[in-house]
Amino acid sequence: MADRILVHRLAVFARHGVLPEEERLGQRFYISLECRLDLSEAGRSDDVAATVSYADLAAITLDIATNRRFALIEALAEAIAETCLARFPRIETIAVRIDKPSAPIPAVLDYAAIEIVRGRPAPETP
Repeated sequence: MADRILVHRLAVFARHGVLPEEERLGQRFYISLECRLDLSEAGRSDDVAATVSYADLAAITLDIATNRRFALIEALAEAIAETCLARFPRIETIAVRIDKPSAPIPAVLDYAAIEIVRGRPAPETP
């Protein structure tokens, strides 16, 4: 599917990370979503019920990122993807990217990041 809904670089302050200082001090994360789904019905009907609200996607992401704690940003991304797929049956696949600009790495870099892509299981064939 070529149609996409994008939520790009949602900024959150959270306490994710392996190190105790990351939990104690917290830091900024940027979370981006790319949801692939068929948007043709929404485009033809101009009906929000025929799509997935990017406001809802942002709210779910913000809730998970700020109200739960993960040692790994991979686990945070997995929780976001799993929740969005469960809540919105129209989404076929979702990519979740998490940028961690203040990663505790002894190097000069813009950010460390991960990206996962998850989709619905293929239907079983008889």
